[in-house]
Amino acid sequence: MAVNENAELEELIRNATGGAANAPVTEAEPTDEGGGIDFDTLLLVARRSLLWLVLLIGLGLTGAWLFLRYTKPVYQSSSLLKIDEKTEAGALGLGGALGSGVDNQQSINKLSGEVELIKSNIIYRRLRDSLDLNVNYYAEGTVLESELYGLSPFKVEYSGSVIYNTKFNLKFSSPQQVQISYLLGGQEQNTTQAIDKPFQIGGMTLVIQRTINFNQEVLDRSYHFIINDEGAINGYLDRNLLVEIVNPSANTIQISFLEFNPDKARAIVNRIDTVYLQEKLAQKRAASAQTLKFLDQQLNENGQNLERAAENFQDFVRRTKTYDVRSSVTELKAQVEKLNDERLALEEKRVLLSDLTSRVERGNITTREDLTVEQSIPGLATLADPQLSQQLGDLNGLLLDLRRVERSNRETTEAVKSRQDRIAYAKDNIRQTLLQNQRLLGKQLAKLNEQWNAVNAELQLVPERATEEDRLKRPLALYENTYVMLMGKKADFNIAMAGTTPDFQILSPASLPAAPISPVRLMVYAIGLASGIALGLGLMAVRYLMHNTVTNVRELERATTASVLGVIPTYDKEKMAVSKLVVDKSPKSAISESIRSIRTNLDFISSAKKKRLISVTSTISGEGKTFVSVNLGGIIALSEQRVVILDLDMRKPKVNIAFGAENIKGISTILIEKHGVMECIQHTSIPTLDFISAGPTPPNPSELIISPKFDEMLTELHQVYDVILIDTPPVGLVTDGILIMRKADIPIYIVRANYSKKAFLKNINKVIRANNFTRLCTVLNDARASGLYGYGYGYGYGYGYGQGYYEETKPVESTLTRLRKRFS
Repeated sequence: MAVNENAELEELIRNATGGAANAPVTEAEPTDEGGGIDFDTLLLVARRSLLWLVLLIGLGLTGAWLFLRYTKPVYQSSSLLKIDEKTEAGALGLGGALGSGVDNQQSINKLSGEVELIKSNIIYRRLRDSLDLNVNYYAEGTVLESELYGLSPFKVEYSGSVIYNTKFNLKFSSPQQVQISYLLGGQEQNTTQAIDKPFQIGGMTLVIQRTINFNQEVLDRSYHFIINDEGAINGYLDRNLLVEIVNPSANTIQISFLEFNPDKARAIVNRIDTVYLQEKLAQKRAASAQTLKFLDQQLNENGQNLERAAENFQDFVRRTKTYDVRSSVTELKAQVEKLNDERLALEEKRVLLSDLTSRVERGNITTREDLTVEQSIPGLATLADPQLSQQLGDLNGLLLDLRRVERSNRETTEAVKSRQDRIAYAKDNIRQTLLQNQRLLGKQLAKLNEQWNAVNAELQLVPERATEEDRLKRPLALYENTYVMLMGKKADFNIAMAGTTPDFQILSPASLPAAPISPVRLMVYAIGLASGIALGLGLMAVRYLMHNTVTNVRELERATTASVLGVIPTYDKEKMAVSKLVVDKSPKSAISESIRSIRTNLDFISSAKKKRLISVTSTISGEGKTFVSVNLGGIIALSEQRVVILDLDMRKPKVNIAFGAENIKGISTILIEKHGVMECIQHTSIPTLDFISAGPTPPNPSELIISPKFDEMLTELHQVYDVILIDTPPVGLVTDGILIMRKADIPIYIVRANYSKKAFLKNINKVIRANNFTRLCTVLNDARASGLYGYGYGYGYGYGYGQGYYEETKPVESTLTRLRKRFS
């Protein structure tokens, strides 16, 4: 609609200007015709939308509260398990001992398999058997129902052809009777039965029993229960059970369960841990039994091999008379070294005996009197022969005595000869002793040589025996170690069979959830608040983007090249159905002051001392053109200037209505020369202000305006009046306004705040460029300082397709508009 309206306006302007709007324009286009963000308009839209923002925020918070009120809280209970999976061969340490068939390099990370085991029917079946999941008990609430897990005041036992997954409603009429209703075959069934007594429903036998939670309050509430089949339970567990691998490196698994009842969630997680433990124990016992069977088989085979290896080694020991060849080598080497040391000692003794023999023959036992024989011959002690030492000591004493005697006697003297004889005798005794010792040494050396040869022969056989011993010991040690190891493992697994433990640890057992994971109250309220704010801001953005009317002077200045002559505020002193002269009644009001400001600005544009022709026009009807014309003329007239107002809107005359006068004759009759100018002048309450009404509506207003008679009328009026103020038709609808504006000294263009479209401002620029209106000024009418709308009167022009103008319409204020006014 806005695009069509703008197109029509442009077409009308082109028609009014004779196609001048399409002529080349040498003047540069304005750099800013409303582009960018207008913060004043944005602030105005935000102020007007503040109530909506508050309402939307309240709506968002209300929606959040309703969501929390009608949504069941979901609780999550979790436990953390550490899995230490090992292969059985790796656990036995048999990878290297048993060779092929055992792979100790198998992966120990079987977490994915453990996850599937936990979520398998094996665990689900154990859960159904250990937990009371077959029947769900509920209590009816005002809005929501709540599950009575472990707290139900009654218990149901059933048998026969069970009706699964059907809601059975219960109402206890007394402690002994209960009313039951249910749907069967699409029809509601009702029955009253006694408590603790079996009764039939279809082919199913039911017994309703009271529990310890049954009390008097139960009679005031409604309950229902559902019997679940295996598929329903498995589906329930699949939907709410979550098993995740938390840390593959640490082999940790988290088991989580979602439930509306926190006690039930914790009970299920703890039971899953328990049944998983039991299943793992059963698997380990089965694996242990298979391992024991394998160990018995290996022990039998290894025992036979060990027996054969032991017999072969026994034959070797009998033949070699040793259990350890390498240790005997050390022993033989030690014997050889010992024999070599003994031979060396005997050789030293033999050399010493030879030396003693030489000394005895020479008589050179000692050379000094102050030395003994042992001191003179150090090796004498090694002979360990006290008799020889005694004989040598006696001989040495005789030799010393002989030397003393020879100093004082000759060799022929008896004293010398007797001592020589004794020395000769002593030497003979020593020779016999030395000879005896030499013979003994010879025998000892011969015996040592025999022993050395025997030991050396044994050493020559050691390498061969050592090789044979290693060959026999190798299988013996292998079979013996394996046998001992297998016996130990068998004992360990026999013990494990009695006390098998699972290969996992419960690092964090399931705890009672303190708060629900969904919905999170703070998050829901935050989302509601954010949604309200987002919708409010979105509404502001939409209203700003769809805000296509002029609201303030800034928009007018930014979008038009014409100067702004002034701003007329909203006149809210009284509600006017039509335009009136108000400046004479309220000379001190804001509207009077604003029009005086416009009068002053007009004096700057055109001197007040000369005759002036002022035209007042607008784009469409309803922008306050007549109101401004009447009151601007009144203000100028109050400044002692003679003013006449001409109503050239001959299709829809309004000036006479503003002054409460008749429209029998006027401009139209003057131009057709039916009446004279002076005959049509009408006076007002202001002595210097007159007006000429439009007169009867002619069929050709445009032709009358361009006739020479119109110029003659203006010339005649200039002789009497200082200012001629013309109320022209809207330029966006007819061509008359453009024709009059060309004749005016100061064309004034009226823009009404919150009424005139922003597209009209572009049309103003086109009119200025097409007609070279250098003095065209704009006036912003009905500008509001507060949030109120308009100055109370509603009127408007419009051109019908068959007539001329559209009919006047007065905007009807909605309830929201009135609320907004009150809020502002």
